[in-house]
Amino acid sequence: MKRNPIKTLMPGFIGLLALVALGLAPIQCSQAGLAPDTFAEIAQKDSPAVANISTEKLIKGQDRMREFFGPMPFGPGQPGGPHDPFRDFFEKFFGDIPKNFKQRSLGSGFIIDPKGLMVTNNHVIEGADKIKVKLSGGKEYEAEIKGRDPKTDLALLQIKGSGPFPYLTLGDSDAIRVGDWVVAVGNPFGLGHTVTQGIISAKGRVIGAGPYDNFLQTDAAINPGNSGGPLLNLKGEVVGINTAIVATGQGIGFAIPSNLAKSILPQLEEKGKVTRGMLGVQVQVVTPELAKSFGMTETKGALVAEVNPGTPADKAGIKRGDIIIDFNGTPITQMNELPRLVAATPPGTKAQVTVLREGKEKTFTLTVTELEDERQAAGPEEMEEDSSVGLGVDDLTPEMARRFGLKETQGVVVVRVVPGSSAAEAGIRPGDVILELNGQAVRSVSQFQGLVKKLPEGSFARLLLKRSGHTLYITLEIPKK
Repeated sequence: MKRNPIKTLMPGFIGLLALVALGLAPIQCSQAGLAPDTFAEIAQKDSPAVANISTEKLIKGQDRMREFFGPMPFGPGQPGGPHDPFRDFFEKFFGDIPKNFKQRSLGSGFIIDPKGLMVTNNHVIEGADKIKVKLSGGKEYEAEIKGRDPKTDLALLQIKGSGPFPYLTLGDSDAIRVGDWVVAVGNPFGLGHTVTQGIISAKGRVIGAGPYDNFLQTDAAINPGNSGGPLLNLKGEVVGINTAIVATGQGIGFAIPSNLAKSILPQLEEKGKVTRGMLGVQVQVVTPELAKSFGMTETKGALVAEVNPGTPADKAGIKRGDIIIDFNGTPITQMNELPRLVAATPPGTKAQVTVLREGKEKTFTLTVTELEDERQAAGPEEMEEDSSVGLGVDDLTPEMARRFGLKETQGVVVVRVVPGSSAAEAGIRPGDVILELNGQAVRSVSQFQGLVKKLPEGSFARLLLKRSGHTLYITLEIPKK
């Protein structure tokens, strides 16, 4: 029996169509993490809880004549004084220029409670004398600052008005993944409510905005005026608070993780500020060169550059040069993780700190106290790259200390750095005081030079410096001849 070729091919053709249909189907839905049909539902549902924030701050002007001509060293009745003819001339032609003016700024925020509690960035409302919020429906309200935290750039406002207000739910920022879809809502350039979409580009970004940087990076369009607005997941939950942009880059924006906000908003509501824990150490990044100088095979932990006297770390026995690798059971893989963990620990909490000291692990028990003025040492990223010696040093005499404005009484002071040398490339500067070399105290120029001569070519020396009140470690490569 002769087969019909059309009938023979038909089942396969139908099957192919079915496969194509199945293959295209996910493109039209939000399953499997692919693009949804539309973001309209999120925009319609969540936009009512997002507000445009406008602030006013009264800037008190200075004497306009001083602004134009500089300080006048004369009193009343003298040249430059109130009766000086130049002042009469100035007032005649420029007297209508107001001495005081109102500085206005715009930003965004979102309501997290039907009572009208609103989250925004601290920099949006800092110093404001008057705050107004405008919801998507057009209603305007005055608002007052409930609490703020400059270190994380978060602020909590209270809307002055009768509720209930539409509000958003804070989601789990730890659960969001790189590549997940997100939606940003805000007030870019003062245009009014605007919705943009993109993905999470990276997590845990440190951009130098503050001591507790841990930003979500997104390519969802974020522009001036978006600050304080929500970054939403596809469930409509807030996973981030939009806060920063890279001015020279397109598609690079940063948001504060919602879990960080969750940890401090209750304190802002109750006390108006955030109470943080403190160890009492200045820490810096463990670079590959520093790791090598400490005999480590990997770069991990936070290097203790200074232990502040009388603090928990000092009382427990932690020393300069220790590398903190674990805090209360949490491994420290990167330096910036430690300040966040310690800050989130309530004062009065007993904690265990594990350090590497001379290649061996030691564990200390201490009681965390309230943060007062814990500072982070300047890290190597603020310095030039390491690589060859070219130093002029001198003994630290009282005269030398006065010349450089130093309080130190021991060590050698750097008076000259040869351009292009390893010292220059390491970032060593005139006025730096060298306290230690590879853990050994430096007390004189001759001793320092002797220690340097003993180092093998191509090796790295670990220097402990004092600079502008900060103590920090750097590495200096010994050049090959």
